[in-house]
Amino acid sequence: MTPDVVVIGGGPAGLAAAIALRSRGLSCLLVEHRPPPVDKACGEGLMPDALRALGQLGVALDSERGARFRGIRFTDGRSTVDASFPDGFGLGLRRPRLHRLLAEHAERAGAQLRWSARVESIDTHGVRVDGERIGFRWLIGADGPQSWIRRWAGLHAIRREETRYGTSRHFRVAPWSDFVEVHWGGRGQFYITPVGEQEICVVLLTRWRRYSFEAALTDFPWLAERLSRATDTARPLRAPSATRTLRRVTAGSVALVGDASGSADAITGEGMAMAFREAIALAAALERGTLGAYQHAHRAIVRRPRRMAHLMLTMDRWPAFGRRALPALAHVPELFAELLALHVGRPPRARVLVPGGLRLGWQVLTGVAHG
Repeated sequence: MTPDVVVIGGGPAGLAAAIALRSRGLSCLLVEHRPPPVDKACGEGLMPDALRALGQLGVALDSERGARFRGIRFTDGRSTVDASFPDGFGLGLRRPRLHRLLAEHAERAGAQLRWSARVESIDTHGVRVDGERIGFRWLIGADGPQSWIRRWAGLHAIRREETRYGTSRHFRVAPWSDFVEVHWGGRGQFYITPVGEQEICVVLLTRWRRYSFEAALTDFPWLAERLSRATDTARPLRAPSATRTLRRVTAGSVALVGDASGSADAITGEGMAMAFREAIALAAALERGTLGAYQHAHRAIVRRPRRMAHLMLTMDRWPAFGRRALPALAHVPELFAELLALHVGRPPRARVLVPGGLRLGWQVLTGVAHG
């Protein structure tokens, strides 16, 4: 068999690529070494721009699939600031459920999916999968942050990288908020997403490898109290959370998508949206028979989430700055709302950003908000 495209990696990015490719009339074989559904440590919140991208792929999700949330809330136990999305809502959805939905849609679209399959070798003309030689016109690496397709294609040159560590757990408890909450502490953040009527996803993000979930809760007594009577609903999962920028994501007939092509820290909540938008841009480029347009589109897709990651990681890297920035944001809530709107894709409004930014800077520098 010789499909137009072979996709290596069957997580959400690979499945989104398969769906987008089929929508453009390209034949596609997807190969994944794990059985479905594929799970990983994940905040499980789909932001409004992620839902819009899924809609472009023909995948419609509603609140019956998970739990709606209307915005983002930051708190450190003393100061709190929140904002609603300017348009639409977000959806908290368990990762295995999302994976099943995407796999079913890819199959209906006509993609060939090979699960628990082993790629034995690869060259510029084809791959050998479980003893079978398969040719291709294009090869897509969707095989995650440690992508061996990236290394094989010589695309492993990294322009910038910063790694933290994420541990996700699920608790049977009614969500106490219709916001995704980010709880800030001196050594990391807890990221809380409602994923059902009686279930939440709680992710610890930290740059300290040995800072355990249990130890971290002692630094967040207000959160520990809320979780003290809740029960676990799934085994804990742990994975690195990287902000990684590659020099290139295409070479010859090879392209990278999803975490294989770089990433933004999980605290941005934009990993899925980036992957889905990359899949759409990649399929459009391959329909035209060139990867040059994809390289350009990829840079534009990742620019905004990485800038937001840089801002939030600055707050994490310098706790003293974070302790002043959060109460300062609480004093300028319209700026927080504008930053959130910008984060999910709405064009910036200078009349809010400029004066709000000046007020925020003054609050932080003088320590007025901190006092």
